[in-house]
Amino acid sequence: MAHAPYPVLVSTSKAPRTLRFNRTFLSRLVLCGLLLALSIVLAWLLTATHVTDLGAADTTTQSKLYAEWARGNVVLMIRHAERCDRSGNPCLGSPDGITLNGSQAAAAVGVGLQHLGLQKAHLIASPLTRTRQTADFISGQVVPTESWVEDCDINFKDAVLAHKKSQENLVLITHSGCIDHFERKMGVRAGQRDSAYTQAFFVQVDGKQAPRIIGSLDAEDWAKLPGLQSR
Repeated sequence: MAHAPYPVLVSTSKAPRTLRFNRTFLSRLVLCGLLLALSIVLAWLLTATHVTDLGAADTTTQSKLYAEWARGNVVLMIRHAERCDRSGNPCLGSPDGITLNGSQAAAAVGVGLQHLGLQKAHLIASPLTRTRQTADFISGQVVPTESWVEDCDINFKDAVLAHKKSQENLVLITHSGCIDHFERKMGVRAGQRDSAYTQAFFVQVDGKQAPRIIGSLDAEDWAKLPGLQSR
């Protein structure tokens, strides 16, 4: 008479331990991934180039602007004033130009520039109507135009540095796209790459060291610079 085979018992005592090991491994793996991501974000923030608001900056930073300007070591990029074709405000003239409000803002920037001094400054404007009008109100006279000042592409920064002469400040009346490309090449993150109408963007260029951003200044904040408060 055949006997039924004895049942084979398989031990499962190690399964819980293996499961615990897998969970621990996965938890550590996730933690390492989070730490790595945090390190990358932190490094990204620490290496970003920041643009100082000169209207709210301390006197040390503002004094640095004055000192570098006196040496002729500054490139100043100014965005054109308020566009007529993108505003409901009265136009100064043709629709492709600036508004009356924009002309007043440009004149206010001109007062600030006169205070800094234009003896060591060379002004160039983009040939478009809105930049020409802005430049003329800033300087009080006709400003020469050059086509490269409106070429807002990845080569704009190189073009700016190529036109900067030693011991002479270079003032460009240009476009937001051009300033944006310059800032990108300088390592400014997207959140800080914005230029309002007639906003000024100052860069130290001495020909000895790499260009360094001094800061930006809104049109209404020129009066906050030392020596202009009482005017």
